[in-house]
Amino acid sequence: MDFTLNANILEKYLGKESNFFTADDLIKYIVENKIELLNFRYVAQDGRLKSLSFYIFSLEYLKNILTYGERVDGSSLFSFIEASSSDLYVIPKYKTAFVNPFSKIPALDIFCSLYTNEGKPLESSPEYILYKANNYFTRKTGLTFKALGELEFYVIASKDNNFLPTNQKGYHESSPFIKYNDFRNIAIKLISQCGGKVKYGHSEVGAFYDEQFIYEQHEIEFLPDDVENTANQLILAKWILRNLAYQYGIKVSFAPKITIGKAGSGMHLHMLVEKDNKNLMLEGNKLSDYALKMIAGILSYADAITAFGNTTPLSYLRLVPNQEAPTCISWGDRNRSVLIRVPLGWTSDIPMILHANPNIQSYSYQKPEKQTIELRSPDGTADIHYLLAAILVAITSGFENPNAIELAQKFYVKENIHKTNCSENISKLGTLPSSCYESALCLENKKQIFIQSGVFPSGTIDYVINNLKSHDDQNLREILSKDSDLLMQMVNKYLDYK
Repeated sequence: MDFTLNANILEKYLGKESNFFTADDLIKYIVENKIELLNFRYVAQDGRLKSLSFYIFSLEYLKNILTYGERVDGSSLFSFIEASSSDLYVIPKYKTAFVNPFSKIPALDIFCSLYTNEGKPLESSPEYILYKANNYFTRKTGLTFKALGELEFYVIASKDNNFLPTNQKGYHESSPFIKYNDFRNIAIKLISQCGGKVKYGHSEVGAFYDEQFIYEQHEIEFLPDDVENTANQLILAKWILRNLAYQYGIKVSFAPKITIGKAGSGMHLHMLVEKDNKNLMLEGNKLSDYALKMIAGILSYADAITAFGNTTPLSYLRLVPNQEAPTCISWGDRNRSVLIRVPLGWTSDIPMILHANPNIQSYSYQKPEKQTIELRSPDGTADIHYLLAAILVAITSGFENPNAIELAQKFYVKENIHKTNCSENISKLGTLPSSCYESALCLENKKQIFIQSGVFPSGTIDYVINNLKSHDDQNLREILSKDSDLLMQMVNKYLDYK
């Protein structure tokens, strides 16, 4: 493999893919590059990235850390762990190591797994729940699941009266009308150097200003990857964007809604299945039965999935009728008003590259296997490990349902749902929950599928349900739409959430 253009600092230096990193590889980089600090990173019950730091004072100490990990206080990380027996082991996963781009002391960071006092994986660890879901799907279907995230966010910065943004016209806008394209591109570079597989970045629709600030919406989209890597990349990207924004003296927010009447921020998820490294989403130029079964599975549990993908009251100000975010449980081709969109694929045999470049006499052209399906409901408040795990459980149910293909066809729509507002011809499809409380009830209703799979511990599901119910937001959507002061209080409360 040629590592000449590889952006990942460790892969390029070591000349190998991260999946094959060993402790000796990391020690080699640390010693030869005078790394002084090692940071363990992991996600606990609250979905936030945690940190445990070691100053490296000897080779023996470094080897011990990388071999045996360390102890942490589980009762401070998980509500169900008692202080009387709280110790957990935190063990590094070598393939996730990256060079910290922000540390003033040269540092190497590494994602970790959590283990019990018996040396067994912690069943309720978000990372392990996703691991179980991935294995469950592959064991049941014999297929490989891959996913990618679209991470939308707002940059909030002091107002510059020159070249002010045009209201809600920020999509793919260039500077100087969008001021923070360079900021986003630096973030893309850092994410890539830390191991993230970025597809592209661009400014998004959301663009406006008030007396003090400008608000610019941006998006970073990733490439399909193993689902556990997908989760790590999204968490890493949010961490990098926030740290970079802090250095710039600006604010970055992944909140799903920061005001009424302006574009909200989602975290759409694209997904596909493979067999022997071959994308199985198409049969000829049409969606395959594999893809239809995936769609049927997700839509059957879509209301419950919001419990993992939309976790604050602000989430349900984004999921409202007549906006681009979905409300009806449905799917369609290239249709941005549905819950699951089938993006435009490279299904044509026409080599467009030759038309765009008429001076080229010949070109070896083969249709790329890029087809995915896109779930459009999640946002940046998602518990990303739980969300991906729930999707995998739902998809597996689709593969096991003998009526899945017929069910998928029932949910298909062609029209713009937002113009019909879930009218007669599609109202039978059902709608997404309108509050955290309603999402909790939907999950409560369908919790058995997640527990019976062996993926989610019952206590984790109960924790999610109780946490959502605690918002007590049954009628909050209607109240906030009429009370701008209360809305701003709510926005400020969740601006930096997860």
